[in-house]
Amino acid sequence: MKKLCTALAVIAILAVVFLLMGPFYMLSEGEQAVITRFGRIVGTEKEAGLRMKMPVVDDVTKYPSTLLSWDGDAQRIPTKENQFIWVDATARWRISDPAQFYMSVKTVDGGLARLNDVLDSTIRTVISENYLNEAVRSTNRINTMEYREELNSEVEDPEDAETLRSLTGTIVRQDDISIGREGLSDMMLKEAAPFMAGYGIELVDIIIRQIRYSDDLTASVYARMIKERSQIAEAYRSYGRGQLLSWQGRTENDRKTILSAAYAESEKIKGAADAEAAAIYSGAYSADPEFFRLWTTLESYRTVLPGIDKTLSTDMDYFSYLRSPDGTQGH
Repeated sequence: MKKLCTALAVIAILAVVFLLMGPFYMLSEGEQAVITRFGRIVGTEKEAGLRMKMPVVDDVTKYPSTLLSWDGDAQRIPTKENQFIWVDATARWRISDPAQFYMSVKTVDGGLARLNDVLDSTIRTVISENYLNEAVRSTNRINTMEYREELNSEVEDPEDAETLRSLTGTIVRQDDISIGREGLSDMMLKEAAPFMAGYGIELVDIIIRQIRYSDDLTASVYARMIKERSQIAEAYRSYGRGQLLSWQGRTENDRKTILSAAYAESEKIKGAADAEAAAIYSGAYSADPEFFRLWTTLESYRTVLPGIDKTLSTDMDYFSYLRSPDGTQGH
């Protein structure tokens, strides 16, 4: 009986020691593990649950089995036409072969370092081999859209409005794309995936998150926009100058027409007045010719004599009324 108790005690002590040495490990959902014995891989586990290992001699390295993200730094990359742009990309990846991952990069940080090397190089290569419009656009829908310049509401004449629209209207057609941004992302994935498979990494996708123009390209875009708006402004000014000349011509024609009509009317009135005056003069002359001659002579004196400084002689027919004692014209 004593020997049995001793044996049970020894067994209990050994069990406690065994448990203290850690023969079990737990894998949670979303985890996988690589088991190594003296540095050599002896197995992998991908199922969640309680697992057993050899105490002391076995080491368990856990890795996430879920999707992981890679966020690279924005790169300044030249396109095929040597236009520099800033490209910011991201990627999703997972550890597909934990044993290969353990042998090649060991840690998740090591895997991210390999991703930095491969993806940065791949993104630069793909962008530099394609044109700018392939990187910034995904479809050709822009070439199916119409843009109409809105005219000033003060332009009421439909003909003038159409003229102005023809002067300011600009048709801009972008080059059609054959790959597009999504296609470039697929090219990057296709090129980088085989390299990452050697590290036990599965690349799920690569996404171009953002593309920004570099400062020099932005300046050229602004300059082109300013040039286009300046051309439209010059078209408005040209149209305005044409309208000014047109209205000035119409005004001058109207002025000449009014003056011509007024001159004709004045001449008509003058003619009628002269005819009426002649009739009055004729009637007055017929009534008393001598008085008529006296009146006209006095009117002539009043008009002519104030402009004469001196008169040397009045011995002429013009001054005959001045010499006549009875106020009649002498002969």
